Amino acid sequence: MTLLSRRSLLASALLIGLAPSTALFAADKPTEIRIDWATYNPVSMVLKDKGLLEKEFAKDGIAIRWVQSAGSNKALEFLNASSIDFGSTAGSAALVAKINGNPIKSIYVYSRPEWTALVTRKDSAISKVSDLKGKRVAVTRGTDPHIFLVRALLAEKLSDKDITPVLLQHADGKAALIRGDVDAWAGLDPMMAAAEVEDGAKLFFRNKDANTWGILNVREEFLKDQPAIVARVLKVYEEARKYSLANPDVVKSTFIAVTKLPEAVVDKQLKERTELTHSKIGAPQKDSILQAGLALQQAGVIAANVDVKATVDALIDDRVPLTN
Repeated sequence: MTLLSRRSLLASALLIGLAPSTALFAADKPTEIRIDWATYNPVSMVLKDKGLLEKEFAKDGIAIRWVQSAGSNKALEFLNASSIDFGSTAGSAALVAKINGNPIKSIYVYSRPEWTALVTRKDSAISKVSDLKGKRVAVTRGTDPHIFLVRALLAEKLSDKDITPVLLQHADGKAALIRGDVDAWAGLDPMMAAAEVEDGAKLFFRNKDANTWGILNVREEFLKDQPAIVARVLKVYEEARKYSLANPDVVKSTFIAVTKLPEAVVDKQLKERTELTHSKIGAPQKDSILQAGLALQQAGVIAANVDVKATVDALIDDRVPLTN
C-alpha cells in the first residue's frame, strides 16, 4: 500500500467516523521468517532438513532463515533481540525470560523430554545432591538444567550459595566435567548422552517431572502482526512432528548427519528420553511451568513480589489453531 493510498484510506475512515484500527492497517507480509533449530529439539532438525517451511512459503515469496540455538538461553536472547521470530526453549526458561521482560508467547509443544539430570564422572564419589555442597558445578544460566539444579538443591535445603556455579554453555560444561575442571554438571542432551556413552559419566540425580516441556515461542509483536503466518508455521511444525513420530529412523539419521554423534548416543537421547506425542499447549504445560516458577521463587531466583501464576497465564497462548 502506497503512502498516498494509506492517507486516502485514513481520510475516508475519518469522514465516516471510523477510528483507525489494526485491521485497517494490517502489517505487510514479512520477506523472511527467522526460526531456530536446536539439537535439543529433534523436530526442528527434521523440519529444516525436509525444507517443509520453505515449501509452504515459497508461493508467498517469503524466505526461511535458520539460526541454531545452543541452549534455551541463546534462543531467548535471539527472541529478545528480534533476531529470530520463533525459538525453541524449555518452558521454565521461557517463564524466567518473560518475568525479566522478554516479550514472548509460548504457543506449541515440540517434545516432552527428560533432557536434563545432574551428572558427574564415573570415578566421582558424588552420589546424591547433598554431596554437591562446596563443589564446583558447571551450569548454563537461564536454561532448564540451571532451573533443575536450583530445584534439586532446594529440596535438600541448599542453594547456589552452597556450591560454586561455573557458568558455561552446555557443550563446554560437559567438556569441563570430563577434564576434571568441575565436580558436577547440570547436563543437557545430546551432550549428556555423549558423556554417558563415551566417557562413562554418571547421572546421579534424575527427576523426569522436573524437566519442563520443550516449548516453541514466538515474539509477541510477530504474533500480533502476523497471526495467519504463525498459524501456518505451526501447521507445518505439526506436520514435521507427526512425520518424526511415524519415522523414527529418519529422525535418527537426520540427527546423526547434523551432530556427527555415534548411533548409541543418539539412541539414548531419542529412544530413552524424548517423547514426541504432544503438540497442543495447555493445562499440563501451565502446571509444569508454574511449579518450576514457584520453586524458583521459593529459592529466591524469582523475586517474592512476582505473580508467577499471572505471568504463566500471560506466557501461554493456546489460541493458535493446530491444523494439518
